[in-house]
Amino acid sequence: MVLIISILLALFGVESPKKLIYENHTYEPEIKSVQLYSAKREIRSHLLPAVTRIDQNDLVLEFDDLRNDINSYYARIIHCQYNWTASSLRDLDFMLDYNEFNVNDYAYSSNTQIPYVHYRFNLPRVKLPGNYLLVVYREGNKSDIILSHRFMVFENRTNLKRDNQASGAITLRSTNQQLNFILDYRGMEIVNPFESVHVVIRQNQRWDNARYDVKPSFVREDISQIEYRFFGDDKYFSAGNEFRFVDFRSINFPGQNTDRIDKTPRPYHLWVQPDYPRDAQVYTQYPDINGQFNIENLDNGSAETASNYIDVTFTLKAKDFGKAKIYVVGAFNQWEKDAESLMKFNPGVEAYQNTVLLKQGWYNYQYLVDDNQLGPYYFEGSHFETENFYEVLVYYKPFQPNTDLLIGYFPIQINAR
Repeated sequence: MVLIISILLALFGVESPKKLIYENHTYEPEIKSVQLYSAKREIRSHLLPAVTRIDQNDLVLEFDDLRNDINSYYARIIHCQYNWTASSLRDLDFMLDYNEFNVNDYAYSSNTQIPYVHYRFNLPRVKLPGNYLLVVYREGNKSDIILSHRFMVFENRTNLKRDNQASGAITLRSTNQQLNFILDYRGMEIVNPFESVHVVIRQNQRWDNARYDVKPSFVREDISQIEYRFFGDDKYFSAGNEFRFVDFRSINFPGQNTDRIDKTPRPYHLWVQPDYPRDAQVYTQYPDINGQFNIENLDNGSAETASNYIDVTFTLKAKDFGKAKIYVVGAFNQWEKDAESLMKFNPGVEAYQNTVLLKQGWYNYQYLVDDNQLGPYYFEGSHFETENFYEVLVYYKPFQPNTDLLIGYFPIQINAR
């Protein structure tokens, strides 16, 4: 029946409604370079997570529309539970304003091979701490969605103390990382903390491998403390490796890890230097930006409107692994393992390749594997020495309002340098 309806809608020129996904996602291929970040610092604020305090108003959304035609875009906000399902709250329960906002701050690109319109939107303040989904749609039609993006608002009413006690599984220590900590909630009254408090941990701003509903090892209601000391293998994060990177902030003077640029086609075509498996290599320390990307332009003026979109080809020198699926991922594609990020084996060069349309800048990326036998980090390796950025999110669900409030946000850097 669904297929028949879709065919009829197509015959009469009516687009099928888009299903809202409660994740960071773009719904149209022309929407590119989506970034939602905290603009609380002037330098490289785009690298910051989409998290802010309840008393601040510093979250910004930026994106490009490659249609190069002004669209009337609107935004609304959906309140979510700790696990990113919609809550039962009404708009007036968490919004200070009417929940529809015009995205009317835009600028045309200048002298770029692919013309585009760059949009910017300052998010409004909300009443309650918690999880929120920003949804942008066209012409006031809430079903004509172009993008969705998660963000969080916190009010720190708890304290966190790192516990440096050694973890349990000795065999995993060389390739994994684990957070042990104690939560102190003496600043508030919590009823039944074992059931009403939820902890989520994510690594390098990723949601695809986040640990949800982390259970405590011990609750001390007499002193208002919750202990999280983990011994099970499922509580570890694969430490991974420092991210691979490519610098094409300039198309006139190619940066690090750029192999060559062909300026004949429009858009230009850039090849990243061929990558090789790192699973058998020893750990090498070098700075990265933890999987993020930063739009920069060393050739012209404004990075937002003067940067070119370029076809970028990634090459992984490896034998053909048959049915194993290999993806090139990072914040630039929301870590989505889909057809757009899938590497395909090219027997002519004896390597996996994929070409992605990217805006000029500095990009971190990894090759992840979807195969039970190989494991996700088969080509990257995993080392406990790797520098990683973690966020511990603490939620509490009181009787009123009957929803998950973000009462603790704690960023933690492992192996900070």
